[in-house]
Amino acid sequence: MWIAEVVGVVLFAAAVVLALLAWRRLRLLRQGGVDVALRSRLDESGRGWHLGIGRYRGDEFAWYRILSVRSGPDRIIRRDGLEIATRREPTGTETYAMPLSSTVLTCRAAGDEVELAMGPDALTGFLSWLESAPPGRQVPWAS
Repeated sequence: MWIAEVVGVVLFAAAVVLALLAWRRLRLLRQGGVDVALRSRLDESGRGWHLGIGRYRGDEFAWYRILSVRSGPDRIIRRDGLEIATRREPTGTETYAMPLSSTVLTCRAAGDEVELAMGPDALTGFLSWLESAPPGRQVPWAS
């Protein structure tokens, strides 16, 4: 009887955690988020992708990892000095770890490189955000 109670408590806790993660994802999407996969460890294996939600906050692109209990963004990408180094289609097994019909962008900012994968609509929005810097600022190559 004791084991059944422990298993029940563990299953209940797992259900609560899954419900909280689903609620967080819906909340972020309803507040103007877009599906974006991010990879900060660049290599040829195609591994290391994490699904998330991206939101624009002025000069910042805040990325929230889907499977995270953290309330704030997991990564912030500033528009200042951000440039797109390369653009490519996903290869092989990468397609399973990102939104449908994604394009992969290799972005550089302040010596840091990160890859972002997003669908066509999110890509159009990201490029528009990157190119719409306030007057007087230089915009690096974006498209």
